[in-house]
Amino acid sequence: MLSGIGTFFAERFRRWLPDSFIFALILTLIAAVWALFAVDAGPVKIAEAWYKGFWILLKFAMQMVLILVTGYAIAISPVASRFIDWLAGRINRPLWVYASVVFVGQIFTLISWGWIVLVAVLARELSMRVKGVDYRLAAAAVYASFLPWHGGLSGSIPLVLNTPENFLIKAGVLSGIIPTTLTLGSPMNIVISLGLLFTLPLLFMLMRPQKENVQTFDDLRAGDAPVKPLSVEEEANSLCLSQKCISDTLNSSWIISVLIILMGLYIIVSHFWAKGFDINLNIMNFLFIILGMMAHKTPIRYVVAMKRACSNVSGIIMQFPFYAGIMGIMIYTGLGKQVATSLAASTSPGSFPLVAFLTGGLLNIFVPSGGGEWAVVGQPIVEAAKTVAASAGMTVEATQAFIAKSSMAVGYGDSWTNMIQPFWTLAFFPIVAAGSSLQARDIMGYTFVALLWSFVIFALGVTFLPM
Repeated sequence: MLSGIGTFFAERFRRWLPDSFIFALILTLIAAVWALFAVDAGPVKIAEAWYKGFWILLKFAMQMVLILVTGYAIAISPVASRFIDWLAGRINRPLWVYASVVFVGQIFTLISWGWIVLVAVLARELSMRVKGVDYRLAAAAVYASFLPWHGGLSGSIPLVLNTPENFLIKAGVLSGIIPTTLTLGSPMNIVISLGLLFTLPLLFMLMRPQKENVQTFDDLRAGDAPVKPLSVEEEANSLCLSQKCISDTLNSSWIISVLIILMGLYIIVSHFWAKGFDINLNIMNFLFIILGMMAHKTPIRYVVAMKRACSNVSGIIMQFPFYAGIMGIMIYTGLGKQVATSLAASTSPGSFPLVAFLTGGLLNIFVPSGGGEWAVVGQPIVEAAKTVAASAGMTVEATQAFIAKSSMAVGYGDSWTNMIQPFWTLAFFPIVAAGSSLQARDIMGYTFVALLWSFVIFALGVTFLPM
């Protein structure tokens, strides 16, 4: 019954929601019309504000691209493949397949949201090796493992807040960084992450279909199974010339990689030794680059891995300038401050984080990117949080913690409604659905149930848990 309800909603979303880029354009027009009437800004001022903002997120967009591709490159390394083989050899019951995929998957996505591709490989391998696995539910477990990502090491909002000279600081909305001890390391985030980590596997075990309703990979197979693609190592070797030459020797030189890796490790160790748990977009991307080079051993193999990873970034590159343009309208016409004032006037310190969570969830339907969404709503949310904190007489330290809590609530909202917004299935469906008739709508019934359950954890967490 629950699966049927989820499918009902997923079908409607599939029929009603256009491509996410179209939503970026629609939101641009909505913001422009809103500013035209709400703050009495003329069309010329709105257009100029839009263009002024259009280019302010170029650095941020590149940071988001690197978070995805560097994590993806690690996920397709030989080390990751060996781990999947080891794990797959120890699971032999369908019930444990569902639980393992969503449990291990959450750990992976807490490290990097780009690692969802590794979760997809795990689900596919287990489903093909273990008899009686419902492939729809296994694929849904892959997507559900995405739920805690914004509370992990690659979470866009906490990393942005802790990055020097981020766009909120440059816009004068924040006076300085907000450390990850107040976001990722907060009691609220730890409890919410653990709540999801240990309850979602139970939820997916309970959702297993009756034996007569199971649809295995073989049942969904579309024609012949696809030819197994070349591994990164095999593709790198295929690029070599038939005769030995200097260029191939340099391309395959592990010595060059080792020297760069040693230099990189020095920077990483020095950073964390001096600053402790200080994670921002720059150090996280740098860490993933060095780990990726270690995992692939030679420069040319890492080149091949990054080439494959970069095939998934078109949405970020194309859409971020338009998100930045919306942010420009919000900031430079005064619309953002008006929205912040309205939010602050209708909430209290106790209710504002929940409002921020619901705002993040709603906006994610239209802007299915954590970084892009934060570009649109970050300024008004932070302004409103500052106003609510001031009205409650909070200290500077308490205000900073309150901004951190409210910002994380937006991130949780973004993660939450991913379960009914299939945009990010694009990151893993080419792997999990290859050679089968599986479609995104086939899994949305299960992920809708995950949305209902995760709402309880997120809502209670942002309302009652301390920072």
